[in-house]
Amino acid sequence: MTALGFLYPGHSAEDDYPRIEQLLGSDIRVDLVHTDLGEDAYRVDALRGTGSPERLAAGLEELRLAGVEAVVWACAGGSFVLGWDDAHEQVRGIALAAGMPASSTSFAFVHALQEIEVRRVAVAATYPDDVARLFADFLRAGGAEVTGVHSSGTVTAAEAGRLGRAGTVRAGPRRRQPRRPGAAPAGHRPAHRRPHPRPGEGPGQAGPHRQPGHRLGVPAPHRPPCERARTGRALHAGAGRPGVTCP
Repeated sequence: MTALGFLYPGHSAEDDYPRIEQLLGSDIRVDLVHTDLGEDAYRVDALRGTGSPERLAAGLEELRLAGVEAVVWACAGGSFVLGWDDAHEQVRGIALAAGMPASSTSFAFVHALQEIEVRRVAVAATYPDDVARLFADFLRAGGAEVTGVHSSGTVTAAEAGRLGRAGTVRAGPRRRQPRRPGAAPAGHRPAHRRPHPRPGEGPGQAGPHRQPGHRLGVPAPHRPPCERARTGRALHAGAGRPGVTCP
């Protein structure tokens, strides 16, 4: 059985994780550890503090003891506000501290767009406008074209959790963005897509003979990467993508 560990700040959406485990199948175990949220505020300084190494350290120790094979920092706001390069460094720090492969949900958005081969997106975010625009900048750094940014204006995670369906719809685009000739609409799924870029094509790839664990701007480690995840198929599938780091 493959065990995946998630670090989650505060206490919200706990029921999502058992559901994730059910959807992934009986051979995947999901372990959730709550970290100290600090100040519940959608401000850049507060979000940076939420993802500080000191706050994550205790949760990483608990995941190690649980025997997980990889860890995900499940807080987009606590990573993309750092910017593309520093978010990579955050993930690298988590991987080194945990002694196992690591990534974050900010990079999961980038990977998802690559997986379904969508380049143009609009952002509807439960953040204030300045923070939502940082997320748009992060997606652009990952290769996406962001056509618009729409903010709900919420200022705390607790407030965002109370938005409901109507509030979520109000946070979305007010009008349809014009589509350029030949561009795929958001959510378009090509009939013939490949699940991963060919060697040398995607961000962070160094060509056909790149080492597992290599990512954009950070050289591959000199020791055997993903050693703890020898049997973790999910981790091997992600190795080499931006924001997926082996210790």
